[in-house]
Amino acid sequence: MARSLRLRRWQRDALDRFTARDGKDFLAVATPGAGKTTFALTAARQAMQSAPGRIVVVAPTQHLKGQWADAAESFGLVLESAWVSGQGGLPADVHGMVTTYQQVAKSADEIRGIARDAFVVLDEIHHAGDDRAWGDAVSTAFGDAAARLSLSGTPFRSDTLAIPFVHYDHDGLADPDFDYGYAAALGDGGVVRPVHFPRMDGEMEWVGADGLLASASFADNLDRTGSAARLRTALSTDGEWLPHVLSEAHRKLTAIRDTHPDAGGLVIATDQRHARSIADIMLRRLGVRAVVALSEDSDASDRIAAFGKSRDPWIIAVRMVSEGVDIPRLRVGVFATTTTTELFFRQAVGRIARWIRGLGPQPAYMFVPDDPRLRHHVIAVAEQRRHSLRAREDDDGPAPEPDPAALDELTGPPARDEDQLSLFMPVSATPTGQAAILTPFDLGLAARDSEDEGLLIEFPDVEHLQLVGEGEPSPRERRRRLRDANAAAVRRLSRERRLAHSHVNAELNRAVGIKQIGEATLDQLEARHRAAERWMVGLPLRDTGS
Repeated sequence: MARSLRLRRWQRDALDRFTARDGKDFLAVATPGAGKTTFALTAARQAMQSAPGRIVVVAPTQHLKGQWADAAESFGLVLESAWVSGQGGLPADVHGMVTTYQQVAKSADEIRGIARDAFVVLDEIHHAGDDRAWGDAVSTAFGDAAARLSLSGTPFRSDTLAIPFVHYDHDGLADPDFDYGYAAALGDGGVVRPVHFPRMDGEMEWVGADGLLASASFADNLDRTGSAARLRTALSTDGEWLPHVLSEAHRKLTAIRDTHPDAGGLVIATDQRHARSIADIMLRRLGVRAVVALSEDSDASDRIAAFGKSRDPWIIAVRMVSEGVDIPRLRVGVFATTTTTELFFRQAVGRIARWIRGLGPQPAYMFVPDDPRLRHHVIAVAEQRRHSLRAREDDDGPAPEPDPAALDELTGPPARDEDQLSLFMPVSATPTGQAAILTPFDLGLAARDSEDEGLLIEFPDVEHLQLVGEGEPSPRERRRRLRDANAAAVRRLSRERRLAHSHVNAELNRAVGIKQIGEATLDQLEARHRAAERWMVGLPLRDTGS
């Protein structure tokens, strides 16, 4: 049975350009919330029809591994998200795997065998430049792939580490094969939300690393060391600036929930201690018990997933929700981190910009310190929205987007002095009111959900296509349950028969004809569990049929 999908116009245009590409590599830059995952999985599904093979997706985080695997299931594709080094190849009844850049760095040679002649998706490819070893591992693991589709939510630079499979212009900026920016998405309507930026000023006082007392508002011109100290002081949970901003953001969210009852808010904290302190402020001052999702917590991904489906008002994170995580009900954000790069800022804004079909007008709000570096980023987004509104009025198409290189010249790289604040101590932070809300061009965009009959695409069946019925567990969930059941059976046999786990595992693997359980299909997992049950009651591991 065939399956159809309605694409947004940009996704269809990007798919056409990808199909007509010359060579293995293709870089698509699309604003956060535009639907990069759908585009990539559509391209992968089409590629399987013409040249069946494996699909390998590389994501930045463990949480996004699960998100990609879930999205693939809606396409009838099964991606193994539990692969670990040393388990060998993939089960024969899956279409591929999803892994992380960190796993690739540790297991490049093993993944190279799996990815040979595969369709590879490199999500947020700029992460391959986080560490030279990561970039080298990506080159090693995917050098023999049949196709490499790289994705990013915003333009990025090479800095000092060129990223594999990406072409750069003469200014060192990544040169995408397809670019769909925020202005274009706003102009199309029904893709992303218009985002407003309440900017909060204040009077900050601190003791610097030199032991001297200093004070400034965000309107004062400071060097980079002073700017870093001022921002850290504002974001301190011991002052009054941050609690005030949290109160204002909660007031805005409460108003939004009058018409969007499950709307949520996101606070991006500086570090884990900061996140927990913010949660304490929200509980004591606002009576709100916020969800805290930190990478050090083993259940962080589960907390994020549960929050996405709940009606809880707030979630606090450091980086786990800043990139790629899909929680469309987020409408309000608080940028409470000292990370001020344009790339991080735009990714953070993308968390609250995702459109919900059928909701009607749905503006979003990101509360930010009126720090000059962040102000430049805000103005850039505001300019994109202004150009979009003008384009809608004049019907001349969107104006050019701000040049990221120009913004980099304004903000510059992080100063070394910012890493030398060990003697720094905040003294006080007092809010002094709200600066003008950007974007100031609040003409409003039509709340329309664009549908175009010409953008319908149909997929024929592919091998091992898994279409899940209503209420049925997905193949990935079935696999997880069977692996858990097998593990429990091995523990019981080892305990009752006084045998080493390795011996029990080897006997059960031999009984169903596999080398390692990680390579077992669903049928083999079921047969392996039946063999364990027979062993428990003293029967031969193999059912002879007699």
